[in-house]
Amino acid sequence: MTTNAYLSFLAIGVALVLIDGQIIYRSGRRYLENSYGDPAAGASMTRLVTVLFHLATLGVLALISTVNMGGSDLPGVVGRLGVLLLILALAHAITLGILARIRGEQEVEAVVQRGPRPRVDAEQQGPTVTPVPGQDGRYPSAGPSLENRSPYSAP
Repeated sequence: MTTNAYLSFLAIGVALVLIDGQIIYRSGRRYLENSYGDPAAGASMTRLVTVLFHLATLGVLALISTVNMGGSDLPGVVGRLGVLLLILALAHAITLGILARIRGEQEVEAVVQRGPRPRVDAEQQGPTVTPVPGQDGRYPSAGPSLENRSPYSAP
């Protein structure tokens, strides 16, 4: 592979990694800010995860650039870009999984700090259904008994 093809692959690869990293950072920041009470803490966690994403994918980019894929300049660059896109998709999915796990842990922590919700007795809760006009009581009957067969009896 010539120097021009090598440099074009690196430039395209770095641009793809940086664009994907910015997408992860911006959407991840909003995702974690909604679960944290403090927006700065959510942005900080997202920044850490995004830096890890950038370092890992740029390292993979450097390794892919040294692998000999054969062929002339254009097929070599296209082949390397294809491998890079597949690895970038995998890294993106792993990063989203990490962000989801962080948010899940934050939600569990918020529930633990808030404490258990008070239990409401059935007597205090009120009727499950709205009574039909003419039915008395807190728990109206849903229909006539089966033993009585009225008003559903056959003529």
